[in-house]
Amino acid sequence: MHMKLSGSSTSKVSAVIRKGIRQGVLTLAAAAMVMSVSAAPAALAQSAPKPIPHLVKKNGKAALMVDGAPYLMLGAQVNNSSNYPSQLPYVWPALKDIGANTVEVNVAWEQVEPVEGQYDFSFVDALVTQARENNVRVVLLWFGTWKNTSPHYAPDWVKLNNKRFPRMTKQDGTISYCLSPMEETTLEADKKAFAALMRHLKKIDGEQHTVIMVQVQNESGTYGSVRDYSPKAEKVFKGPVPEALLKKKGLKPAKGQNSWEQVFGKHADEYFHAWHIASYINGVAEAGRAEYDLPMYVNAAIREPLLDVGPESYSSGGPTHNVIDIYQAAAPKIDIIAPDIYKRDSKNYEAVLDLYSKYDNPLFVPETGSDTEFARYAFSVFGRGGIGFAPFGIDYTGYTNYPLGGKDISPEGLKPFSKVYALFGPAQREWAKLAFENQTWGVAEGDDRADQVVDLNGRWKATVSYGEWQFGFKNWTWLGDFEAVPGREKPNGGMVVAQLSEDEFLLLGLHARVTFDVGDKQKGKNVIYRSVEEGRFVDGKWVVDRIWNGDQTDYGLNLTDAPRILKVKLATY
Repeated sequence: MHMKLSGSSTSKVSAVIRKGIRQGVLTLAAAAMVMSVSAAPAALAQSAPKPIPHLVKKNGKAALMVDGAPYLMLGAQVNNSSNYPSQLPYVWPALKDIGANTVEVNVAWEQVEPVEGQYDFSFVDALVTQARENNVRVVLLWFGTWKNTSPHYAPDWVKLNNKRFPRMTKQDGTISYCLSPMEETTLEADKKAFAALMRHLKKIDGEQHTVIMVQVQNESGTYGSVRDYSPKAEKVFKGPVPEALLKKKGLKPAKGQNSWEQVFGKHADEYFHAWHIASYINGVAEAGRAEYDLPMYVNAAIREPLLDVGPESYSSGGPTHNVIDIYQAAAPKIDIIAPDIYKRDSKNYEAVLDLYSKYDNPLFVPETGSDTEFARYAFSVFGRGGIGFAPFGIDYTGYTNYPLGGKDISPEGLKPFSKVYALFGPAQREWAKLAFENQTWGVAEGDDRADQVVDLNGRWKATVSYGEWQFGFKNWTWLGDFEAVPGREKPNGGMVVAQLSEDEFLLLGLHARVTFDVGDKQKGKNVIYRSVEEGRFVDGKWVVDRIWNGDQTDYGLNLTDAPRILKVKLATY
């Protein structure tokens, strides 16, 4: 049975599927038999042209500008094989349940150019149309020469023709699974396809800007070989290190001592590979931006953040933290080097965020796990001024990437993320603006569940604790034993704070208690709340719903699982 639905019907169908999945009366297989959806861009009324999305940097901070203002990406990335019109009805219900404002979806080279020079953008058309209907923005992921380091998403006419599109050669002379970044023929083919995609995207979305950013390739690099050892690569490796890289590294080698091995020693092979992959990606990005100049980024299969390991243990040549500066030098058309983080433990996760915040690199987490304990890290990302955060595999197609992510991709399983997004959603534009223009901080509950102290510019400090009931203190032993706070089986708390003025702060958090005290600059004084306002933003204006006092402030400011925003004014006596 095949039904062709109009674009306006897809949201109704999605609602039916969502209800069926919730109630357990509709299986994915049955839903798939009901329909496959194809849609072309609807003729929507056009408003006045809006500024094209772009990235701006200022004073060590960055903002993704969408419709002329900073944008906070509350993202969700779908599964790899959900990039077909028939699967989109399983995407939108999950997006609604998690509360995302942005969906990340891949577009495969094999999908848009199955025959060389013949393009099919029907999926892109359907995606853009339905995203508009569901009121979400889109980040497109280009799966071309690299997808998790392999060329699986390249079309047959590329990946099956080793003579025209050579693969890398390993050090022992055998052939690698990876396409070589040294080959101009492969680069030119990838460039043409990507440029065609961006040209089409401008045609259908150049005024509405449903698509706000593009990922170029996916987790590039190579496993099993530090670099390409083909005759062509060997010749270049023995040649001089490019001046742009020497300048970036601040190096001035002696005359005749400027080969890769002479300059970089034991790191030469990996740096060489990183430079050429990044240069290749830059060529693809440059071709695309010449057609439609959207912000572009690369994502990384991360290297161990707390261990000193060699490139044989990770994707050599990919945008790992030790070569961020090489990527910046080789790929100026790439705006962000972004980590995909599936480390569950707090020490490793926070270390990755620190490493990818260096080199004036805007912080963005385009992929992370979908399990309960990952949701808390949104506070660390947004508190650091990150532009976006997105758990992976968010659709109701029935696939889950456990143990990297969660076992349960359902309305119930997505609740840890939906609670975070429900908190930030009503203030997403205001927070994005504050994070770009003001000082902000953020903490996620650690695995040890210990208190965390945040120094607010020396004048004040905030202590964040977890597992407290709203009244009293958990160390009140005189009351005897009492039960633990429910919903706290795994660490899921966190908080962000933005400085509004010297003594005024905006506070958002979940499953946490925050207490304020004087900092070192005010030693000897005592803190008092001048006021604690609970409120919301309406058209950018702060509206007070009530004032907290008495029990609601005597035991700290308790941020439960309910989405509340506080404006706190401090004073001393």
